Amino acid sequence: MATSLSQLKSNRNNQFEKLTSELNKLSNNAPQNESDDNRFWKPEVDKAGNGYAIIRFLPAPSGEDIPFVRVWDHGFQGPGGWYIEKSLTTLNEKDPVSEYNTVLWNSGIESNKDLVRKQKRRLSYYSNIYIVKDPSNPANDGKVFLYKYGKKIFDKLNEAMNPEFSDETALNPFDLWEGANFKLKIRQVEGYRNYDKSEFDKLSPLTEDDDELEKIWKSEHSLQKFLDRSNFKTYDELKSRLDRAVNAGRANVTKNIEEEEAAPIIKSAPAVSAPWQDNEDELDDNLSFFKKLATSDE
Repeated sequence: MATSLSQLKSNRNNQFEKLTSELNKLSNNAPQNESDDNRFWKPEVDKAGNGYAIIRFLPAPSGEDIPFVRVWDHGFQGPGGWYIEKSLTTLNEKDPVSEYNTVLWNSGIESNKDLVRKQKRRLSYYSNIYIVKDPSNPANDGKVFLYKYGKKIFDKLNEAMNPEFSDETALNPFDLWEGANFKLKIRQVEGYRNYDKSEFDKLSPLTEDDDELEKIWKSEHSLQKFLDRSNFKTYDELKSRLDRAVNAGRANVTKNIEEEEAAPIIKSAPAVSAPWQDNEDELDDNLSFFKKLATSDE
């Protein structure tokens, strides 16, 4: 891990290889509310759902190795209320919702599978970014923020590092000197935000001034803190919250499951590779509102 700008610059090739390896591992495996945290940047859209900004993904913060972290969570409403929690699978630990979903899925009953699809985990990524141009909020230009994004944008990063065609040159989008600005283009397509037209600009340094680069780099926020165990509830706490959310509908579910699967409905189950496991949709921008509702009575 780099602790000085000179180290960051001299170790770029090694960091690129390490980052590519990390991306490949992710591809092969299938803290506080961000809306209230001024460290986070969120693109704005107009009434038609369109938005535009130019951002630059930044390298790993000082003392850290990877310029992004990924976090799994669940957000759904059960008969007993909302369940909106980070998943312990982020930490490679057992999670009660994943176990519950496995039991339902393995029942083979289509109505249970439909329920699982509504409860599947969602994937988010966190990175540091530099705002090159934010037309909706020009005061953000030239500042460093945290950015939470989904798989669609992460795929753009991965494609830049692993181009599909031989006439395309791989680039490290997190590199200060040989990276590229990212033109974020948001459209509303069939009721959802669409990022397909987003693209990287030509390769260029963020700035030619190394002193300014060091200032930007030193302004980054820790990413590994999002993976700190203190940011996650314990298995028993999550299980209790899950019981509360789904318990009112337990009878409707258990009557559809074979007797040996029915008691208890929430129990340990072997991990399986199932199509419901990974939600590749973009993040639900309304989730923060529901999260406030879900926690207002605590």
